[in-house]
Amino acid sequence: MGDNERLTAQRFQQAGGVEDWRVLRFGASAWFGAASQAAGAALARRVAELSFDPSRSPDVDLRADGVHVRIGRPGSRDLTRADVAAARTISAAARDLGLTADPSTLQALQLSIDTLDRPSVMAFWQSVLRYEPQGDEVLVDPMHRDPPFWFQQQDTPRPLRNRIHVDVAHPHLLTLRAMQAAMAAGGVQAYVSEHHGRLADAEGNEVDVIPLAPQDTFGDDPDIADWRELFGGMTFYAVDSRGRAADLASVVAELADESGLPLLIDLRPDGVTIDTGKDQCEDERFPDLARRVQAAARNLGLTADTDRLRFVQFGIDAVDIPPVRAFWKSVLGYEYDPRTGITDIYDPHRLNPPVFFQQMPASEEARREQRNRIHVDLYVPDDQAQARIDAALAAGGRVVYDDEAPEWWTLADPEGNEVDIAVVPGREELWAAQAAAD
Repeated sequence: MGDNERLTAQRFQQAGGVEDWRVLRFGASAWFGAASQAAGAALARRVAELSFDPSRSPDVDLRADGVHVRIGRPGSRDLTRADVAAARTISAAARDLGLTADPSTLQALQLSIDTLDRPSVMAFWQSVLRYEPQGDEVLVDPMHRDPPFWFQQQDTPRPLRNRIHVDVAHPHLLTLRAMQAAMAAGGVQAYVSEHHGRLADAEGNEVDVIPLAPQDTFGDDPDIADWRELFGGMTFYAVDSRGRAADLASVVAELADESGLPLLIDLRPDGVTIDTGKDQCEDERFPDLARRVQAAARNLGLTADTDRLRFVQFGIDAVDIPPVRAFWKSVLGYEYDPRTGITDIYDPHRLNPPVFFQQMPASEEARREQRNRIHVDLYVPDDQAQARIDAALAAGGRVVYDDEAPEWWTLADPEGNEVDIAVVPGREELWAAQAAAD
């Protein structure tokens, strides 16, 4: 069938020469460690020089300690022999540059919402997130940065508030529009302050939207006008080619290395997102770095498009925060935010969203006993699932459902908030065997 022959996740991973790669939620991913952002940008340059079907152009994320590359059609699990060839070529380029792969660090998060009325609830979340539908059950970030949302059928009502909620930030005017669209789609306003509002969909699932006030710029300095403050400093520059994206990424990586302040630099076929990461714009080095990045982008003839920006994080309510936080740190492979009084945990590669913890009154016993309508799906490499389960159990978690193993296991933290540890390779083969047996 040639290059377009479709491969299952298992067949992709069994192909020779793709040992660096793992199939997670969408496509196949690899992580290559790098000593600097400039070293990572060299791999981004090599990837940009390769020939790809435009609909399958890789996503490349530069970080302080390495490069994440994802291949395959965005929003799809379909992989082909052409993707195998691309994976081999990218791995060879990484080796040529002295970069080493570490597939054990790969993972992808998804938020799942149980719903009685999927179309209505999806319409709300599509509006408030500014996501795109992928079929009838999934919403995806068109920039492929923030986690997908999956909506699954719920059998019986669970009317009390969840203990898991979402925070989403857009540029100010887009926040207002997203709120209006979400309320037109059946949402209700649960809380509003000068800075943020809380909306609930028709079934009570909550999202905090930020900012309601025009507080997303860094003052009146024209030399930093391309940036927006959405929990961190962010900007986006549109490009007309992958080569132009690599040009900008290379310059920004060098500036970040020189300043000592790492940046999240995400290359997509139509542009580059540059992000400090949550709260890192509070660093005293940020204003100067932001000015230099803006000047470099404009010298390349690029224009900022801040409408493309978004920030997403998850919040978990807990009565006893330390053990709940320890569970999630372990199961997600995250790190503790070291700042006093901050409950955040974060992905050490800053590829997945932060999670923070809020105090919940012990008196809300009914709410604690109700199963959340929202849970987290954690996609991990098939050879890492047991290690994640073991880490979660050692941190006080418990397995509450494993009838679908080895496709997924449902674990709960000490207060009952759930996470599914999910594995993709082997699923289609298992389904085919079950169908044959029936």
